[in-house]
Amino acid sequence: MKVIEAINKADALNPNSYSTEAKIEWLSELDTAIFLNIISTHEEAAISEFNGYDTNSNETQLLVPSPYDSIYIYWLQAKIEYWNQEISKYNNAMAMYNTAYSEFERYYNRTYMPKGQSFKYFG
Repeated sequence: MKVIEAINKADALNPNSYSTEAKIEWLSELDTAIFLNIISTHEEAAISEFNGYDTNSNETQLLVPSPYDSIYIYWLQAKIEYWNQEISKYNNAMAMYNTAYSEFERYYNRTYMPKGQSFKYFG
């Protein structure tokens, strides 16, 4: 899914007045966390560096592939509801986001070998 596709889908489901730039920033925040917490901790990662998105990133492919890419819609919905102070709707969107995040994380852990760690033995 591309950046603009995620924004358009979220806007269709949750009409709102937040700018595209704000939504790009929210998507950048999410993919930075996904890169740091999941992708970069595994060997043979598809990408070795991630620098976020900016206003020229509309056609950029997001990091999480299908069928796990619904994570972006739930994330944007949660952000919209949070800033609208619709806490029950926010909680619902975050529950869906957390489920989608966990499903992607489990997939990634099954598919890619975690990077080895060096251990120090004291004795």
